[in-house]
Parts: sequence; structure tokens; C-alpha cells
Amino acid sequence: MQPDASRPTPAALPYSQLPPAYHRWKWQVLLAYAGFYLFIYMGRFNLWPTAPLVKHDLGIDHQTLGWINALLLWGFMAGDLVHGRLGEMYGLRLWVMLGAIFTTVCNWIASFSFSVMSLAIPWFFNGFVNAACWSPGISLLAQWWPRRERGRALGTVGMAAGGAMLVMWLVTGWVGQQFGWRAAFRYPPLIIGVLGVLFFMLVRDRPADAGLPEYIEEDELSAHAEAGSAQHRHGLEPFKRLLSNSQFMLASQVKGLENVVRYGLTTWVPLYYFEAAGLEIKTMLLSTLALPLGYALAPLCAGWISDRLLRSARRPMVILSSAVSALALFGIALLPPTNVVAGMALLLIGAFAMSLSPLAAMAVDLAGRHLSGTASGILDAHGYFYAGLQAIVFGLLLNMSGANWPMVFFIMAATRVLCGILISFVKA
Repeated sequence: MQPDASRPTPAALPYSQLPPAYHRWKWQVLLAYAGFYLFIYMGRFNLWPTAPLVKHDLGIDHQTLGWINALLLWGFMAGDLVHGRLGEMYGLRLWVMLGAIFTTVCNWIASFSFSVMSLAIPWFFNGFVNAACWSPGISLLAQWWPRRERGRALGTVGMAAGGAMLVMWLVTGWVGQQFGWRAAFRYPPLIIGVLGVLFFMLVRDRPADAGLPEYIEEDELSAHAEAGSAQHRHGLEPFKRLLSNSQFMLASQVKGLENVVRYGLTTWVPLYYFEAAGLEIKTMLLSTLALPLGYALAPLCAGWISDRLLRSARRPMVILSSAVSALALFGIALLPPTNVVAGMALLLIGAFAMSLSPLAAMAVDLAGRHLSGTASGILDAHGYFYAGLQAIVFGLLLNMSGANWPMVFFIMAATRVLCGILISFVKA
């Protein structure tokens, strides 16, 4: 399926009139990216399941661990602000590959840490380079998948991201338990670099690069966004357009608040069951599998419901996600930590509900395909700014309160309620 450079690119066509080769390519692009992303968390969030080991080896407390996590997340935030735009300018698949390779390098450097600073600094840069694997990839998918099917496409990626959490939890947790946290930072991330190169070879940035026609966006919301952005696709103009869009910026705040809970759970739940319930590392890892499992199962369902039953409306799914996850978090806060079985059930429900939220698709819908990389980056940057903030705030609260875990889960539940209220003002 190589492009024929001798032929001019065909004119854009309505989606229903695109040739069979186009649809084969769109699936190849989607499945290649989803397959790549299934392993990406082994080089991004591998500190979380190994946190008890790192905490003991380097002699650090909750607050310091929170700061290290925050630096990773804020490094990712900084990367989000630039990589989406740079990918649009210099090559989407190239930027994903570079992000994968440099993620492997940063993980190896971090594995030789002997102090807080020698871990924190490469961990910040790891977040920055790893961000190149996200917004350029979302932009690449937007070139092939119009709004009418975008929910399912990004839902597939969301399922891969949830599956990545599960893969990371199992592989990193096992390697850390058997060989130590340093081995967990060295060997699983090698897979990421290899898959990044394979991804570059298998995909093309746009249909035109494969000698195929582009689709004509027929959905009113995204078509209007694309028409409005036609004169704002150069230099810093995409940032100016998106940052002045009140609907997009409100959705970005919701994404940030959502990540307070999504990454708050993955940051602190392992330590919660390790310390409050007294579980051993192996038992803790197995018990908390409900969290990544819930993250993996929901996104495809959300995308299908949004595209098929709600005619690509995203807001109702975000409201449903907020309500159900808030109830689950209230339940976890009230439940004794020693009741592990009930806790796992609530974690599964809460994580599943969290991932019903199709905010990534909403951002692309509001921006249109041509600004989708920049839009995905800005949205995700808000998410990681808030995610880093929660790591510091919850770490500080746990230190000051003598590890008052119910308070943490009550705050998370209230945050989800706020998400549901704010998203009701976004028309998408």
C-alpha cells in the first residue's frame, strides 16, 4: 500500500464515496497506533506500581514521591504544548517515533538514580519526550477518521491506553517484584522504542501521502470548525484560535479536573492498599488490577454509544461518566480498606465510568482535523497540569493528616461532580 508519487492526489470526496483502499489504510493507521500505544505506559507510569520499592530504596516520603510524580506529569504537560504543533509542521508519524525512542533513553537514565534529584530530573524530561507519542498520534487519526466515526476510532485508542495501564501494571509490577525497580525502568521500555520505529514504517500522516483522496467533513460542528480555521494554520495562529474558543477552553478545564481523579487513583491506590490495608506488593498489584481493567474496557463502549446512539454527541457521555464515578468514589471513601473485595468492585466501576468520557474526541470535533494536533496537545496539557497538581496536593494532605485516605477519595468524588456541572455548558 505504497503511494504512487507519479499521480496527482485525487480531489476530496464525501466519506461514503471514498475507495476501498482508503478504508483499508484508515484501519491500518488506527490499529498500528492502538497497538503501539498498548505498551507506552511501561515507559511513562512505571513509577506507580513500583512506588513502594522506590520509596524504600531512596528513603523518600509521600510528599517527595508526589513531587517526583508531578514533575513527570508537568513534563508531559510541557511536551503537550509543543509536540502537537511540531508534529503538524514536521511530520506526525516522525514525531511519534522520536517520542518513543527518547522515552526509552530517559527511562534508562532514570534507572541509575541514587537520590531524589537524580530520579526527578530525568523523570521530568521523560514526561516531556513521551508526550510526543500522544497529540501527533491523535492528529494523525483525525486525518483519516471524520467526526461521524471519530468516537469509535479514539475509543479504540482509549481502550488501548486503558490496556496499556493493565500491561504496565502486570509487566512492570512483575519485573519490579522479581528483579527490582531499576530493571523495571530498563527492560520493558525497550519495547516502546522498537514499536515506535515499526509504527513509522506502517502508517502515513494523511491520505494524500498514500495517493488517496481526503474526506470531506460533512458534520456541521467539525465542518464549521475546519472552515473557520482555514486562515489560522500557520505559526502560532492555531494556539491563538483555540485559546480564544471559550467552549474548547471549558472542555480543557474539565479534562484537567478529570485527570485529578484518573491519575490521582493510579498514583495513590497502590500505596493505599499497601499501607492502609497492609497488603504485600504482589497481593497489592493483583488486587488493584481492577483499576487498569476498568480503564481498558470503557472507551470503545463510549465511542460506539456516542457515534451510533447519540449521533456523535459527546457531552451526555461525560455527564454520565462524572455521575457514576463520583458515586463509586464516595463508596471507596466510606469503605474500610481491609474490605478488599468490595473495594476492587468499586474501583472497577469507578475506573470504567471514568473512561466513558470522550473528551479527546470532543477536542478534535471542536477544532477540526487541521488543528487537531494543537487542540489535542492543549487539552492534554490541561489534563497533565491538574494531574501533577493532585500529586503534590494529595501527597501534602496525606503527610499533614497522618495518611487520612478517606479525605482524598471524598475530594476526588467532589471533583467528578464539578466535572459534570462544567461540561453541561459545552455544546458538543
